Amino acid sequence: MSYAVKEMFLTLQGEGVQAGRRAVFTRFAGCNLWSGLEKDRASAVCQFCDTDFVGMDGDGGGRFKDAAALAAAISATWGEGEDNRFVVLTGGEPMLQVDDALIDTLHSAGFEIAIESNGTLAVPRSIDWICISPKAGSETIQRSGDELKLVWPQSGSDWEAMQDWDFANHLLQPMDARLDEAANEANLQTAIAFVQAHPKWRLSLQTHKILGLA
Repeated sequence: MSYAVKEMFLTLQGEGVQAGRRAVFTRFAGCNLWSGLEKDRASAVCQFCDTDFVGMDGDGGGRFKDAAALAAAISATWGEGEDNRFVVLTGGEPMLQVDDALIDTLHSAGFEIAIESNGTLAVPRSIDWICISPKAGSETIQRSGDELKLVWPQSGSDWEAMQDWDFANHLLQPMDARLDEAANEANLQTAIAFVQAHPKWRLSLQTHKILGLA
């Protein structure tokens, strides 16, 4: 199987429980919640998406012929040293492409594997760190893992039901309104108030944006 990757880069994980950790981000092209037929994302399920997952033209992106080729590129992006290797498989929706061959090859290369998925497809437990970010209007199949990350506010999200899902961590992340500073501040305050009222949830910030990282 070949893999279509939008971009690949070395950075620090900016969100969630693993925030601050050195990581190779591997962003797979394509998402099952956006058909690509819309002129924009106005009719997509998650209209607030701030990620470019279309094509393979980003830094480090391209078509990789097999798991060995992709794992080699991820290793090269990590650079020297094999201790504490960490890769984040994201998208788009990475589970459209991630398979056992890639998981096994990355493990053989010494990587701990994290995935960031919308949860509409099952994620194998052979992945070391499972982060699911449910999107209102879609069916969340994957209801267990290490981290549930709910973007907030998100009209139509059944957060009460999510509290019973089998995740070690329940995180609430303020929605990014892009360049609208007033909306961003309002979303932050709304998220803070939510966590204050519902202590099972913890606030997650996009620290990579605060720090100016990719």
